Amino acid sequence: MVQFDIKAQRADLALIEFAKQTEQTVVFSFELAKQYQAQSVFGYYTQLDALNTMLQNTELDAVVDQNGLLSVKLNQINRNDNNMKKLSGVSAAVLPLLMATNSQGVNAQEQAAQEKIEKIAIVGSRVAGRSVEDLPVPVDILSAEALENTGQTEVGRMLQAIAPSFNFSSSSISDGTDALRPATLRGLGPDQTLVLINGKRRHQASIIHINTSVGRGTAGTDMNAIPAASIKRIEVLRDGAAAQYGSDAIAGVINIVLKDAEEGGKAAINYGQYSEGDGETVNIDFNKGFALGDEGYLNTTLNYRDRAPTNRAGLHGSCQFYGCTELDDGTLLASDPRELTAPRDTFRIGDADSQQFALTVNTGYELAGGELYGFITYSTRDNESAAFFRHNANAGGNPVLQDGDAVIPMGFLPKINTTIDDISYNFGFKKEFDNDSSLDFSYTYGENSIDYTTSDTINGSYANLLRYEQGLSVEDIRATIPREAYAYGMELSLQTLNLDYTKDFDDYSLAMGAELRTDEYRILEGSEYAYRDYDTNNGVNIYDGLSGGVGSENASGGTQGFGGSSPDSSVDESRDVISFYVDAETYVIDDVIISGALRYDNYKGFGDTVNFKLAGNWAVTDDVSLRGAVSTGFRAPSMQQLYFNNISTQFVVGPNGDLIAEEVGTFRNDSTLAQSIGIPKLKEEKSENLSLGIVYNVTDNVNVTIDYYSIDIDDRIVISNRLGKGLSSTLDAALVSSGAGAGQFFLNGADTETQGVDFVATWNTEGLGGTLDFTLAANFTETDVVDLFTPAGSGLETIPVEDVFSAQETSIIEEWQPQDRVNLSALYRIEDLTVNLSLNRYGEYTVQDGGRQTYGAEVLTDVKINYYVTDNLSLNIGANNLFDVYPDKNTIGNSRSGTIVDASGNTIVSSTGVFEYSRRSAPFGFNGAYYYLGAEYRF
Repeated sequence: MVQFDIKAQRADLALIEFAKQTEQTVVFSFELAKQYQAQSVFGYYTQLDALNTMLQNTELDAVVDQNGLLSVKLNQINRNDNNMKKLSGVSAAVLPLLMATNSQGVNAQEQAAQEKIEKIAIVGSRVAGRSVEDLPVPVDILSAEALENTGQTEVGRMLQAIAPSFNFSSSSISDGTDALRPATLRGLGPDQTLVLINGKRRHQASIIHINTSVGRGTAGTDMNAIPAASIKRIEVLRDGAAAQYGSDAIAGVINIVLKDAEEGGKAAINYGQYSEGDGETVNIDFNKGFALGDEGYLNTTLNYRDRAPTNRAGLHGSCQFYGCTELDDGTLLASDPRELTAPRDTFRIGDADSQQFALTVNTGYELAGGELYGFITYSTRDNESAAFFRHNANAGGNPVLQDGDAVIPMGFLPKINTTIDDISYNFGFKKEFDNDSSLDFSYTYGENSIDYTTSDTINGSYANLLRYEQGLSVEDIRATIPREAYAYGMELSLQTLNLDYTKDFDDYSLAMGAELRTDEYRILEGSEYAYRDYDTNNGVNIYDGLSGGVGSENASGGTQGFGGSSPDSSVDESRDVISFYVDAETYVIDDVIISGALRYDNYKGFGDTVNFKLAGNWAVTDDVSLRGAVSTGFRAPSMQQLYFNNISTQFVVGPNGDLIAEEVGTFRNDSTLAQSIGIPKLKEEKSENLSLGIVYNVTDNVNVTIDYYSIDIDDRIVISNRLGKGLSSTLDAALVSSGAGAGQFFLNGADTETQGVDFVATWNTEGLGGTLDFTLAANFTETDVVDLFTPAGSGLETIPVEDVFSAQETSIIEEWQPQDRVNLSALYRIEDLTVNLSLNRYGEYTVQDGGRQTYGAEVLTDVKINYYVTDNLSLNIGANNLFDVYPDKNTIGNSRSGTIVDASGNTIVSSTGVFEYSRRSAPFGFNGAYYYLGAEYRF
């Protein structure tokens, strides 16, 4: 509930005052609203009730779309009689005003309103004031209220809950991917969606997903680095837009708009946990707007989130100690007495332990007839996830000492500790001129860094050094061997200079601009203990024959669980980009909008590319519009794909179906190894996008949109299979010199085709004494790999393509994300009470991991109840996944399975493996029901 004090006045002025008092975006036609007189509103109302009261006895209706966005339209009865000519830029989105006006008289108020109104340029169009329905491409505007109603605390999960085309898959024991999940749109890769902040290009995360998960071989954007409490709205453009915004915008564009209120704010706290009693999460938000005199604003947000880990691991069913004997029925007979009492809950499989602090500042100030603006975003997040448990019977990772026992007798669970720091800042100046033109000049800097530290670990080879070179006893070795080391760090930064010019002519609108970018990427070496193999020199075991038959002579180098990066793998690279674009829109006739864009980009490395887009919207009737677009696009190789290189331990499915450890090198394309087998430089991916859609206003309160899309991508950059020895003599020689058992490379190696349909229907009505808003949204998508190929003339050309790109690599692209997502939600408001109920269907998906398993569709139920105890204080309670739904149990790619018995035949443990649920892909996770409660105080 909000306290209103709005006097009777012309409707456009009343709507501006409403926006100021609620700090809420309202979309309406300025020219239409000024024809009507609004009623006074005084007292406490919900926002929608206040609008309806204010617009009584007019021909205007207030409605809420599927994402909570308020808009004002001519009602159905009078719409057919309205002959007002449609003009470019008529619709305006009114935001909270920078200052109130005390002017008297209609003319003075109108002048002030015209000066202070903000016509937003929604992503997908550079024409300020274009309404969503007029756009030739589908755009979702997700309000802050819609995000909050999901009950989630992370932006990625919020988007997944209300935007069916958006996926935010979970995986486990996948190194840095545990801490920074891949976010995708329309089933494509994380790096094929462009993210903006206030319309400015957002930098990517420094991590690249090289383990086997959704998005393997790609680098996306950290969606959770921006606190949800700082967001005013999120705009999701579901169409290719590389000709407008540049590289990466193949699947679409996500524009995060920060809050800009000059007053008010909130303080909120939320606590929740899973039904299993773990994953306790505390989220604290503080947001406040400040006026900078009469001419500006500063809006700041602080966020702290503390999330405890979850664990859904199965029991450790294999032998942890040496000496077990396999019986005829496949069970294992324990020999070491410690086997009988050894703990079996040795793994930790679930969400990582995480603590994040975030700060956001958004500001603007009227200066010299224009606006000086800027923002700062900062977050730091500490995560701890677990690797594979190293038991006693692990000669390489937990070597045997001179007493015949392992360095860590009861085994150890290595932890991967990551610190992710993310900072960006922007400042610019925008000026609008009297001739309906504007000029915008801005600078944006962004940087993401991640530092890895491995704890609760050992370097097995160092134990041999302590034994053979320093002569330490077993007691001293166990007491002094280091258990923690800094593995390595990565940094990615982006600097962008933008100059944008727009001009509205009588018959069309024109935009043009230029962009200068500099990408920088660094890999920082780890400590020697994290990467060095102390008992091997140039492939030769230096302690051979010194054990006297007791203990290890050659153990694994580097820290177990997550090894380090040596100075040889350090990277410090940069790339410059220059771009120019031109963009135009026009009403060719009263009911048809045509837009076109042309963009030129030149990249240091692969050269230049030119892309275009042509789109249109035809208002067939007052209630039916057809829209469509055709475009070309591209995605430049990311800095990580160009320059990332390291050697890591990856667990892959072995011949008997169990997971085995393998030392895998990821080699950059300009490395000595890659060049020795003729692997060429990476070039850009190229795409062709086609979309066709219909918008149907069935009644004043019922709206339906359907959009078909087709996305063809050529020369898609993929990471190869782990290529071992025996495939090619050239490759064999290169691997021996590198010290890796297998190698993987980034290649332009696939052509894909994606087709799908987006469906959105909304119905706003009254019932049960209040208002009811229903939304049915769905996405159906399918991606096919239509061609796989290896570089002509390279050392890989003689290797069968199915060996270079395994069936699993193809499966990740085609099958690891749900082919359909459906969301049905209902929002009920009555006086001080709000209830949000949502049903989310996640369609079936298939994972190939040794074998193949198709996971069935599941429906999750979310509910949130919010009640205003006072005018400012509200309490909420809710549940995500109310009925404790889990994905299907895992039947493939498991590990540590088995049945162990004692000498009497008593079963010690019997387990199908530690991975109860797929660790590779879990669209909604596998934590079960999450229950929460919270309180919020609004200033």
